[in-house]
Amino acid sequence: MNAVADAPLSMPERLTLAEADQTLARLGAELKARSDQVVEVDATSLQVFDSSALSVLLELRRRVLAQGRELRVSGWPRRLEDLASLYGVRELLAA
Repeated sequence: MNAVADAPLSMPERLTLAEADQTLARLGAELKARSDQVVEVDATSLQVFDSSALSVLLELRRRVLAQGRELRVSGWPRRLEDLASLYGVRELLAA
């Protein structure tokens, strides 16, 4: 493993329905290049987002689990945590 592979995947500053497909494609490509057992996603950058951000994270989780790996999300913006709790998926994306 190299240092680049160990760096967390970064969420963008803006992630709404309009950016979801492009963001998922980018993160999915980055995910394929990684070999680490635990994949960390850093959500610190998220400033403008809707429930699409959760959809992207849940799809990344699905892909990671299908590969026998684990996903951890760090840097949760408070509003994203609130949305995840409201939709009942916070435990699925726990750090």
